[in-house]
Amino acid sequence: MTGRITRSATQLRPDPRYKNRTLSKFINCVMHDGEKAVAQRNVYNALDLIQARIEKEKIEGFPPTAIEVFQKAIDNVKPNVEVRSKRVGGANYQVPMQVSERRQMSLAFRWILEAVRGEKGKPIADRLAKELFDAAKNEGKAATTRETTHKMADANKAFAHFAW
Repeated sequence: MTGRITRSATQLRPDPRYKNRTLSKFINCVMHDGEKAVAQRNVYNALDLIQARIEKEKIEGFPPTAIEVFQKAIDNVKPNVEVRSKRVGGANYQVPMQVSERRQMSLAFRWILEAVRGEKGKPIADRLAKELFDAAKNEGKAATTRETTHKMADANKAFAHFAW
């Protein structure tokens, strides 16, 4: 019974520090080998670094707290459309389709973590803080991935009538 929807969304508890369910889900995505405490420490250290950078730089129009920067980063990376391969009459077409809210969230998390894990040489908290800060400013690898996805969907909108 693969692909069925579980009750994980209703059972997910908010994270202990910020009482935020989205952050709790993100911590679960960062987690490797069931080591949740390590993932939590890395995410909280990244948010502390973001908070320190916010207080130091005082950017105009930028969120005042680290959790708001995290939310803005996720919102900026979420894709609205994506292309899916569809076979019609012996030919494969890249068909642009709307993305559900759940998939938007999971793609945003995945793209941010791919960008963070792709870099080497620094502690993960530093890399995560940098990527979240950049994503909140609509910069960085994850935001670039979103833009690429949107451009591909726009280029293939002629095949939108195959979406059924």
